[in-house]
Parts: sequence; structure tokens; C-alpha cells
Amino acid sequence: MKTVLLIDDDRALRNILATWLSESGWRVLEAEDGDLGLTLALQHRPDAVICDLLMPRCNGFQVCRALREQGERLPNTKIIVTTGSGYATDRLNALEAGADEYLVKPILPSELTRLLDRITGTGESPNSQPVEVRNGAQPPRLKFWGVRGSIPAPGKSTLFYGGNTSCVEVRAEGEIIIIDAGTGIRPLGLALQAEFKGQPLNLTLLLTHTHWDHIQGFPFFLPAYDPKNKLRVLGFEGARQGLESTLSGQMESPYFPIAMRQMPGNVVVQELKELEFKIGTLQVQAELLNHPGICTGYRLFTSGGSISFLPDIELFQRLRAQIGKSAEEQDFARDQDQKLIRFIKGSEILILDSQYDAEEYENHVGWGHSCVEDSVALALQAQVKQLFLFHHDPGHDDEKISRLVARARELVKRHGGDLVVEAAREGLEVILEDGKVRTCSP
Repeated sequence: MKTVLLIDDDRALRNILATWLSESGWRVLEAEDGDLGLTLALQHRPDAVICDLLMPRCNGFQVCRALREQGERLPNTKIIVTTGSGYATDRLNALEAGADEYLVKPILPSELTRLLDRITGTGESPNSQPVEVRNGAQPPRLKFWGVRGSIPAPGKSTLFYGGNTSCVEVRAEGEIIIIDAGTGIRPLGLALQAEFKGQPLNLTLLLTHTHWDHIQGFPFFLPAYDPKNKLRVLGFEGARQGLESTLSGQMESPYFPIAMRQMPGNVVVQELKELEFKIGTLQVQAELLNHPGICTGYRLFTSGGSISFLPDIELFQRLRAQIGKSAEEQDFARDQDQKLIRFIKGSEILILDSQYDAEEYENHVGWGHSCVEDSVALALQAQVKQLFLFHHDPGHDDEKISRLVARARELVKRHGGDLVVEAAREGLEVILEDGKVRTCSP
């Protein structure tokens, strides 16, 4: 039996965690502060330590450093830091201090036990089937791996929201679905390999379009190089050439050293013809969007609620003022907006292109992207529950995006709506259950 040490000054939370872990077969030790926790760790040498960040006498950062300083006395002990705050700087500092993982409260029992199993090597055998791949017992969830538009924007000023281009993971009805293959697909691939430890994966990559910021990470997606895995790529034909030709073109010499046909994984590219289809038992609807070339938005109907993903679109409501004054043009633009509203109506989650503010948009009319003001107006008209601003401009730093979120929330309040608005950020996980939306900070 493996041992876990809980260090937290919240007695009620310790009792809950201890009960969960005991029922999962762990021997549980408890400490109410960091000093006592360090003493117990040296006495019992636990396989894992779950330590709160904010505690009296010895905080979580100090506990991490002290445990790591023991070196050979605690060579295999894994550390999970827990906290009620989702600040990116706290996470980075905890990892630098020696933590292996970082969890934001509230903590789900399944997440905690699965994480412990993974980092301590007590998970399922390599021949067993991963639970989330093969059944729908877990509530549907999505996770953001890339949220930026146009080009990656790494650096100190984008650490909080992230600098990778478009990639979202959805787990629902026993399927793992990846929407878009921007640079965010690379860390997703690494995470999948670490989670499933060589088990065969059956994955679906759903592409909205083939602009480079939505496919450029594909050659670096490691699961596509494992012959045990199956990867089905779905999307609509591009403006000039087929989907497979576009994907393989970016991997030809001299752009990339490995051709797509040399990928040892079972990669199948399928061009979609219909606007309604299924991935396994999951129903999906598609809608062509106002963006250069062939670009598609998707709505996924999961058992917990629906997810609408419209990463690149120039909404007509503001464009109407720019395209002329004729009645025919105005009627057409109005009809297009109404068509889109019907498509996303009542979605639990709407992930929507919100690249600019209204002033910036005036200098980017016809570029194929929308402003925050129009995104909020559309979401309110469509009566969606939660809006995630997406496709962040590469020139926007964390402060600018936070200001856009504040602006969006101000607009919702002014209209008396109950729409929840967040900006998509890398690592943010969203859980859908019985039509309710819950976010878990990275």
C-alpha cells in the first residue's frame, strides 16, 4: 500500500481528502501545518505529498524546497501543491520550488486519484484500456491548449493567457476530440502520452480551416508517430486543394524533415461533405463562417450540454455599417447574423473569435475577425450560458486581454444579462454536467 501525506490547515478539507484517498487504497497521513508535515515526511517517506500553498508557519513554497533539499532521503516522493488561487505566477513558483503538479481547488476526487496514480506509477497496466477513451462515465469536458490567433506569441507578457495558437481538447461520450492543430497541439500530444503511458489512442482531429495558425502544430503531434494510435482528421476541403494535400504540403522538404506519409501512426484524412455528422455517438453540426477561404464553426452536442466553437469569424452586425447602405446588402447581412444566432442558440459554451476591441476593428475591417463588443452582443442574443473570448491578437499582452474581459462583463451588466464571460487561456479546463458549466483553473 502506498502512502500519501496531506499537509493543510483546513481540517474539514483534510478529512474529505483522507476519506477519498483511503477509499482508493492509499495509506493517509495528515499534518495541520508545514513544520509538522516536514517531520512526518522524513519519518515515513511517503510516496506523495499533497500540500496547501497558504499555511501558517511554513507555506507550500517552503515545504517544496525543504523536501527537495532532502535529496537521497526522499528520492521518489512526488509533491502536489493545492491552492484556492489560479494565479499563473503562483503555479510557476511552485514548480520552480520543486512541486511536480499544481491543483486549483475545488478538487475532484477522480482528478486527484488519477493524478496520484500517474505521477507515482500506480495507474492501470499498459494493456488495459484508458477509462476516458473507452466510456462516457466522466462528465464532458474541454481544455484549452492554444488560444492565440495568427502567430504564436511567447514571452513574459503572455504567460497568463498563453501564446500558442488554436487548439482545444474535448472529451465526451468516450471520445477524445481535438479541435484545430495550432501550436497548442504539441503540449497536448505530450500530455496524452504521459497520461496514457503507451496505451493505444483513438483520436479525432476536427479542423475548422487550414490557415497556418490552425494546422502548424500538426507535424509536432507525437501521438501521430506511434503506430498503435489511430488519428482521424476531419475537415472541409480548402479553397485551392484538398485537405490532405494542404496538411502534407507543410511537411514537404525543405519545410520539414519528415513527410506526412512517413508518419507511422494510423492517420486517416477524411473530407466532410455534410454539415451534420457524428463522431462515435457524439452529434456534431457545422456552419460555414464569414472568414477568408473555407472556414467552419462546429457545435458539439455532449451529454452535459453543447459546445459551440467559432474561432475565426467576422460578424456582420458591425460590418453592415461598412458595406454600403443598400437595402439588399443590409438585409443580407442581417440574415447572416440571424442564421448564426440560430446555429449557436442556447449553447452552454460559446468559444468565439474576439480578436479586437471596437476601435481596433475599425482598422481591420475585412480581415475576417471580430471585436469583443460584437461577440458579447451575439452571445446575448443567442442566450448562451458562457462566452470564452478566443483567438487573442498576437499583439495583445495579458493586461490588454484582461481589460477586454472587463469590457465584455461591463457590457453584459449594462444589458442586464446573466452571461458569464471569460477569456480562453491555456490550461483552463471546463466541465459540463447537466447543463451546468464549471471551470477549473490551470
